Amino acid sequence: MQLLNEKPKSLLDVQMHYCPGCGHGIVHRLVAEAMDELNIREKTIGVAPVGCSVFADHYFNCDMIQGAHGRGPAIATGIKRSIPESIVFSYQGDGDLASIGMGEIIHAAARGEKLTVIFVNNAIYGMTGGQMAPTTLIGQKATTCVDGRNPEINGFPIRVCEMLATLDGVVYAERTSVHNVAGVVKSKNAIKKAFQNQIENKGFSIVEILSMCPTNWGTRLDNPSEATKYVSESMVKIFPPGIYKDVSAK
Repeated sequence: MQLLNEKPKSLLDVQMHYCPGCGHGIVHRLVAEAMDELNIREKTIGVAPVGCSVFADHYFNCDMIQGAHGRGPAIATGIKRSIPESIVFSYQGDGDLASIGMGEIIHAAARGEKLTVIFVNNAIYGMTGGQMAPTTLIGQKATTCVDGRNPEINGFPIRVCEMLATLDGVVYAERTSVHNVAGVVKSKNAIKKAFQNQIENKGFSIVEILSMCPTNWGTRLDNPSEATKYVSESMVKIFPPGIYKDVSAK
């Protein structure tokens, strides 16, 4: 029998803790596949955040370190500058990166740190119980805005890729999704591109990936199929997928 697919060697053979319908498991596999195909696992060091993916070090078969909430880019910077031949990635959610870690991500990008950042945007705080995040959509309900996000009270969602793309230190910024097959394929290619930029000693690369959170999106969207529909019908309107900066394309 011909083997068409197998578990990436860069993923450990353990059961993941993520909720049914969550996109983190998909993103983990894509990161692992990219490491395998680029043959970089032995020299890769990942930084796990605080959030739903805090246990990412349990799953990736490479050196990993856990950091304080939002400090992934700062830790990754220290690792990369100390061991410049290593391949370093920071894996972060929207609460981790776009809230408490906003200072770290902006300044790492502005400095052009030669890092790869995987940013999973599910528009809500997942691990801590469904609070409003910087990326929560207008009208989207959360435990801290039970009637839906109100821009007059809570402001507007932050578009991270568009913002970071304005910084000179950023060489690559792309937004993708994992809510359908086409999005998964594009996410895989983007992650691989972001790692390749680091292999070639270029500057800062970020891949923002729109993901599902059926558990914390409320009873109307707690079915995984409804959650994927929410991404396609609502999230992509506010966070349009696409390449926002790619200096190699110029």
